[in-house]
Amino acid sequence: QASYGVEDPEYAVTQLAQTTMRSELGKLSLDRVFRERESLNASIVDAINQASDCWGIRCLRYEIKDIHVPPRVKESMQMQAERRKRATVLESEGTRESAINVAEGQKQAQILASEAEKAEQINKAAGEANAMLVKARAKAEAIQLLAAALAQPHGSAAASLSVAEQYVSAFSKLAKDSNTLLLPANAGD
Repeated sequence: QASYGVEDPEYAVTQLAQTTMRSELGKLSLDRVFRERESLNASIVDAINQASDCWGIRCLRYEIKDIHVPPRVKESMQMQAERRKRATVLESEGTRESAINVAEGQKQAQILASEAEKAEQINKAAGEANAMLVKARAKAEAIQLLAAALAQPHGSAAASLSVAEQYVSAFSKLAKDSNTLLLPANAGD
C-alpha cells in the first residue's frame, strides 16, 4: 500500500516530521519548547500518523534529541535574561528604597508631632505662669490701694462696711443653696 501513495515513504515521513516539527516549534516560545518536549513529541507523532495513514505507515514514537539554538538567538535569550534579572533587582531596590522613605517619613512625622506637643506644653506653662504673675500683681496693687484707703480718715469704717456687705452676701447664698440655715450668735452686730 505504501508504494501506491508515495514513491519514497521514508523520505516523505522524514520531510513530514521536519515540517510538522517546524510548525509546532513556531507555535511555542523557546522557553516552552525546552519545557514541553513530551507534548511536542506527541503532537508530531499525531500529525505524522494523520498524514501517513493513507500510505500504510504508522509512526509509533518521535523523539527530539537535541535542540540547537542559533548563536544570535542564544545571545538574545541571554540578554533578555540579563535584562529581566536587572529589572528584578532594580524593582526590588526601588521597593526597598520606597519602604525606607516611608519609614523615614513616619519617623520625621513622629518627631515633629513630639516637638509640637512639647512646644504646646511650654507655651501653656508660660501662659499659666504669666497669668499667675498678672493675678499676683493685681492682688498686690489691690492690697496697696486698700492699705492706702485704710490710712485715710474714716478708712476703717469703710472697710468694716465692706466686710459686713460680704458677710450678708455669703449668708444669702447659703440660704438659697440649703434647707438648713446657720446663723451666727452675734448676727445683729
